[in-house]
Amino acid sequence: MEITRIGEGFGRWDELLALILSSFAYMDDVIDPPSSAHRLTLASLAQKAREEITFAAIEGGRLIGCIFCKPEQGFLYIGKLAIAPTSQGKGIGRRLLSLAEEIAREKGLPALRLETRIELTGNHATFARWGFAKTAENAHPGFTRTTSIEMQKRLD
Repeated sequence: MEITRIGEGFGRWDELLALILSSFAYMDDVIDPPSSAHRLTLASLAQKAREEITFAAIEGGRLIGCIFCKPEQGFLYIGKLAIAPTSQGKGIGRRLLSLAEEIAREKGLPALRLETRIELTGNHATFARWGFAKTAENAHPGFTRTTSIEMQKRLD
């Protein structure tokens, strides 16, 4: 498996969108509101990749994972960490997050930050095993209940 930065010459937007949608599909009947992944288009995904630091994991010529990293004040925000369902449990997510940690350190950012839906307790546990701690509860616009939690990982 190789991990490569998605840059200007990347032309596999349809495959990247399919990867994100397939890896987020299990959430469809679980979370409310629906995942923002459903609002992605080929054009908006390409724009997101231009604005953020994006990597793809490739194995046998096939996209099997991705991560989008966005520098913020004091954090590197992790979004759209996606692993193909058939490739989950093989350490790919952990490798992509390790790369995000390197980027955060290079940029002088002391922590990673991510958000995950309140209903996805398995994700909470996985991120906790990877060193993240819950730091906030949030509600999407129009909701009076908690719909997501924020988790951070301090880097030493």
